[in-house]
Amino acid sequence: MTSRVLSLRLDGELTDRLTGHAARRGMTLQEYVAGVLVREDFDERFRDAVERTERFDGRGEVGQDV
Repeated sequence: MTSRVLSLRLDGELTDRLTGHAARRGMTLQEYVAGVLVREDFDERFRDAVERTERFDGRGEVGQDV
């Protein structure tokens, strides 16, 4: 797996909040932000897979009662 650098510019208030969230989990700010990005990416891919499966199964739109 190849690593790349992503640089973010965050205001002080957001950085402080994120650092607090990370500290409560025993993580660095970098670990916390990377984890949030990975989790969001997984959630989006999972949601897309569910929608495609429901269309394939003929169940229609997500959120409709079957």
